[in-house]
Amino acid sequence: YTVHEVPRAHADDVAAVFPSRVGKPGGLRIVQTCQRARHDLVKMGLEIDEEKDRLLNVFCTWARRLHARLAEKGFWSDFIDPCSGLSMLGRDSQAVYDEVSALSTLRGFKCANAGCCKIVLHPEWGSFVYPATFFTNAPADATDQAIRKLAHDMRQEDN
Repeated sequence: YTVHEVPRAHADDVAAVFPSRVGKPGGLRIVQTCQRARHDLVKMGLEIDEEKDRLLNVFCTWARRLHARLAEKGFWSDFIDPCSGLSMLGRDSQAVYDEVSALSTLRGFKCANAGCCKIVLHPEWGSFVYPATFFTNAPADATDQAIRKLAHDMRQEDN
């Protein structure tokens, strides 16, 4: 994961997705996540669909738990449904967040066309990647601390 201030190039897009956050104190941060997939996600089929579902569930579990931790500290957060590009928690907009463009801008990932879709290419994993995005108004250091603690707790639970 990486934590970023919302760049000017994406400020209007983020404002469209989260209109109730416009003008609120504490700028928003973008938490970009990438999970390494077991299969090339550009391909089609049952195995690929199951992998996408698995990765979605991992992200949503992580995001909901991070949201709860940040909310306990008084911070706002939300995350994007990677399948639709829509906000998962806020329902005040139907604007779609373009995760592929954001990864290209924020992390310099290359993009490619796969049929009618734009895909992101991870520098090491290629198209074996599942990007997903989380937003918060928590400061970067508080966000990073919450993510590290959550990762530690989730590892402990797996043991």
